[in-house]
Order: sequence, then structure tokens, then C-alpha cells
Amino acid sequence: MNSPLPQIDRRWQRFRDNRSAWIGGVLVLVTASMAIGAPWLAPYAPNDTHEQFASPSVSHWLGTDIQRYDTLSRVIHGARLSLLAGCVSIGLAMGVGVPIGLAAGYFGGRWDAILMRTIDVALAFPSILLALLAATAISRGWGAVVLAVGLINVPVFARQIRATVLGIRQQEYVTASRALGGSPWHIVTRVVLPGLVSPMVVLATLGLGSAILEVAGLSFLGIGGDPTEPEWGAMMAIAKESLGKSVWPALGPGLAISLTILGFNLLGDALRDALDPKLSTDR
Repeated sequence: MNSPLPQIDRRWQRFRDNRSAWIGGVLVLVTASMAIGAPWLAPYAPNDTHEQFASPSVSHWLGTDIQRYDTLSRVIHGARLSLLAGCVSIGLAMGVGVPIGLAAGYFGGRWDAILMRTIDVALAFPSILLALLAATAISRGWGAVVLAVGLINVPVFARQIRATVLGIRQQEYVTASRALGGSPWHIVTRVVLPGLVSPMVVLATLGLGSAILEVAGLSFLGIGGDPTEPEWGAMMAIAKESLGKSVWPALGPGLAISLTILGFNLLGDALRDALDPKLSTDR
């Protein structure tokens, strides 16, 4: 009888055999390739002007918009700013939300009550409203958009990490670390924190899709930076003024946003299935 595969091999096999992982991975890879290789993949520079409202053709696969820009070229270049803004905002949300959830879940008591009630108050307001308030309170620009999207995602990470820590701190290895005289700092950073890697990876992957949508939404509302800079939300805002004349300027960035979100959601679901400890053993 063959020996069982190591746990990491079983998780990789589960992830590899998941169809959602392949579909999501391809969609995310396409978006990342556009962001990295935009200068070489785009047929034109993002601000090159052509005929206004040109129909899709060999020269302009998605036509041109009211500003006479090639839609496909701007969609490809827009992937860079949209993906970067999403990644930075999720990194900010993790940097703030994970320590909050970790402290609340491990120490409990007064710390838990204060931190979680603050999170509950934040969750009581619609996220887009909080983002608008945060963005307008700081200043208009991409930095404000990234900061606003990061802040509205802090409660998501804080609550999920807290729930995970509440389960981890009851494990025998954590109790043994306390019995051996481990300091709270040592237990939190060396014992509890490694157990949070899997849920953080899943949360970050799923959160990226939402963050990209939120960045595009704020940009669509005019909170972003230079509107002439290629970004999917800003492209949608410009395209809505000319939907009666051509749908292609809106269809391009709209499809890019939808497929990118779908890719991150499918990839996040596959990672969750692969990393879930309840599914990590063979049935």
C-alpha cells in the first residue's frame, strides 16, 4: 500500500484537480499579463488619437471612443492601474485588519469588545458610502481611492481573522505553548500566526476582485485621479456619455472588470477548497 502523500502535496493535488482553479488562474494570468506587458501587447499607445467612434475592425478590435482613443489599447493599459490599486488596497486592509483580528481573537475580554464593536459600527454603513466619505475627506486622486478601498476592507479581514484565531487558541499545541511558559508575543507570532496563512491567502484572493470593483466604482463616480489616465472605471464613466452612439467603449472595460473579478473569485474558491483542513484528508 502506498504511503499517503504529504499534506502539502495533497493540497496541491486538490487545487490542481479543481476546474475552477484552472479557469480562474487563466483569467487572472491574462489580467496580469496585460498589466505587465501593456506597452508590448497594446496595438497603440493609450493616448493616441484616431477616428471618433470607429467600428470594430482589424485596426481597432473594440473600436474607438468619444475621445478618439483605441478602446482595446486603453483596456490593456488600464489593467495596470486597476490591478495595482486593488493589490495595494488589499495589502493595506491586511496590514490593519489582521493585527486587529489577531489581538481581538487571542486576548479577548475588553480588547475584543472594544475592537469588535468598532468593527461592527464600520460594518453598519454601506461600504461604498464609507469609501466616498474617506476619499473625499482626504483629496481626489488615486492615492485617496486606494486608501479608501483599503479602509473599507479592514473589517472583513478583522472579523474573519478573529473567528479563525478563536478556534486556533483552543488547540492543544497553543495550550502546550502556554504551559511551557511562552510569552503572549511568542505564542501569537510563532504559534498562532502561522495558522492564519491559509485563510489570509484565501481572503486576499477573494478580496482582490472586490477591491478592483470598488476602485472602478469610485473612479466611475469621479473620485479617482486624472480621468485621461487609462483605468477601467474612468473609461466606463466617459463611455456612458456616448452609449447611444457606440457601446464598445463601455463593453471593453466592463468585460475586463467582470472577467477579472470572476477570475479572482474562482481562484479564491479553489484555494479555499484546497487549504480547508477539513478537506485536506483523503476521503
